[in-house]
Amino acid sequence: MAEPTADDYSKTASQRHLCIPDKNSPKDSCCSKLKSFIIALSFAYFSKTLCGAYLKSSITQIERRFEIASCVVGLIDGGFEMGNLLFMALVSHFGAALHRPRLIGIGCFLMAIGSALTGLPHFFMGRYKYDTVIQGFANKTSMASCQNPMAQSDYSNPHIPSSDDIGTECVKDPGSSMWIYVFLGNALRGIGESPVTPLGISYIDDFAKAENSAFYIACLQTITLLGPIFGFLLGSFCARLYVDIGFVSVETVTITSKDARWVGAWWLGFFVSAAFLLLAGIPFWFLPRSLPKQGEEGKENSNVDQSHNMDSKKLGSIAKGN
Repeated sequence: MAEPTADDYSKTASQRHLCIPDKNSPKDSCCSKLKSFIIALSFAYFSKTLCGAYLKSSITQIERRFEIASCVVGLIDGGFEMGNLLFMALVSHFGAALHRPRLIGIGCFLMAIGSALTGLPHFFMGRYKYDTVIQGFANKTSMASCQNPMAQSDYSNPHIPSSDDIGTECVKDPGSSMWIYVFLGNALRGIGESPVTPLGISYIDDFAKAENSAFYIACLQTITLLGPIFGFLLGSFCARLYVDIGFVSVETVTITSKDARWVGAWWLGFFVSAAFLLLAGIPFWFLPRSLPKQGEEGKENSNVDQSHNMDSKKLGSIAKGN
């Protein structure tokens, strides 16, 4: 039986050491990191849409609690779009040259801070006080005036107030100015959302196959649709809880959720959303800045294998004395 030569030893060693591990492990590592990014981005999409849907569902509770007009409520609701509009173009332009996963993580942390800031005024406003007795109108004349303030007054009757007095009787007293924190928190949430969508889509499009990129984005959009569902469910649950739950005894509350004076625990869902957003931003800090293009890992590995085989052949020839 012929003994193996030095060339055979070099070929066997190169095959054992180079072919199997180097062809499989980098490819699996790159694919797993891309899939990890997609899973983390899906959870971030779910969390941000959950928080947005919860704000829509609790806007009535906020209006009652702060005793603000409908125009102010519209301003609060538009704060998200204002913050998003200011930073969307800047982040999309300069973010591509930076560490995109970490920028997305920073955006998730900003959204978490904004969501927590939205619910923070509850702890500084004191306890909610509602009228224990529904006050009626003094007479039918004032009732008719408030119900139809545009009606023409009969100046021939001295008992009917003039049109100048009608507006002052029906104007509601201004409520708390703490709604500004709700507006700022919603605007901060819009600023934090600006890097999530454009940088996340571009990261997938750069490192995924062309035929897989559309599938990954479709999975993101599908999971995004689940966010509003759970957001509205969370809003419905918090609306059934009294606004000062945990601070006052529920037995002392004489009104129910069907009463017009009822205010639900609007602040509770924002802290729940902040916890989701905080968790969503953590995985992005452990993801790489760039990845090999999906499907091209084998080409890079084959080039590495060829260089190693050439080096092993040189070592074999040296061992034989050539």
